[in-house]
Order: sequence, then C-alpha cells, then structure tokens
Amino acid sequence: MPTTPATATNASSNGTADAIMLELVDEDGTTIGTAEKLAAHQPPGRLHRAFSVFLFDEQGRLLLQRRALGKYHSPGVWSNTCCGHPYPGEAPFAAAARRTHEELGVSPSLMAEAGTVRYNHPDPASGLVEQEFNHLFVGLVQDRPRPAPDEVGETAFVTAGELAERHGEAPFSAWFMTVLDAARPAIRELTGASADW
Repeated sequence: MPTTPATATNASSNGTADAIMLELVDEDGTTIGTAEKLAAHQPPGRLHRAFSVFLFDEQGRLLLQRRALGKYHSPGVWSNTCCGHPYPGEAPFAAAARRTHEELGVSPSLMAEAGTVRYNHPDPASGLVEQEFNHLFVGLVQDRPRPAPDEVGETAFVTAGELAERHGEAPFSAWFMTVLDAARPAIRELTGASADW
C-alpha cells in the first residue's frame, strides 16, 4: 500500500494497534474534529466522514461482500463492495481505493465519485449507530477478488434481479439500501440501461 501523509500518521511504528481515528464533520461535510472509531459509533452516534464503493464487472454485475464474522460492527451481513472511513486528512477517494485493496485484494480499473449521502442508521444487533456523511464511488473491477479473511467472509457478483432476491432472503447492512439508492444515478450511467440498476 502506498504511504500517504494520512496513512503514515495513522500507522503504528511499533507493531501495536493504535486507536483508529475518524473525521467528525458538520451537516455540510466540513471537518470539525476527530473521534476514536468505536466512540463515534456509540449511541447516539457522532456525524463522521465515511465512504461506500460499488464495483461492477464487465457484465454489469455488482460485487457484494459478506462482512467477516469477527467484525465488531455488522458481522456476517452482506453489503456493498467496500465501505469504511478515511483517516483524518485522507481524501475519501484515496481511502476508498486503499480499503478496497486491503479488504478485497483488487484495485478498480475505473472509479469515479458518485455524490454524497447523509444518514443515521442504528444497528439493532450491535447497538452501534451509523451517523455518517458518506462519499459514494462507483467503478469497474476486472481482477478476481482475493478477500482478506479477517475483513470479508465471502464475495458474490450479482445482477440487479439477483440482488433483489438475495436482499429478501439474507441479512444486509443497515446502510446498504440507503447508499445503493443514492448511488443509483451514477451506477446507471456506468452500467447502462440494459443492466437494469
């Protein structure tokens, strides 16, 4: 992974796990401070910067991931290709590319901004709250995912119809439909009308 000023600041030099810090933002997405990751998700939640990535293959199928069972937040549920939080001072685009590679072992062949969405989603299972100002990205992936097992339980490429079936049968993250619906205009532009997104 390339080292940027933000990743260098947030990397531990002695091999121990440092506290992960997030950027707190106001309703306009302007940075107003930082908070430790878990603390920012404790009820009622503190509004912080996040990102969500939607990658598609050449057939217009969306790459989903099922979050690893060991994750403290929303374990074992299906969600979009990748989501997470930029480090303080890290550009959302750079964070999205970094985490996609860290979690799935792939680099998008194309990735573009798709707007932002603000939401407040409590997670009943964990008791945590997603209070996020979320930067959306859509793109293409050509490589086969090589998921990191501590991050991702499994992956699947799905059509819009297959997603609708799966969403009715399997648990998904609390934020999934909110970010998908917000990204749909950019997804349709990327995949074309025939993909039916």
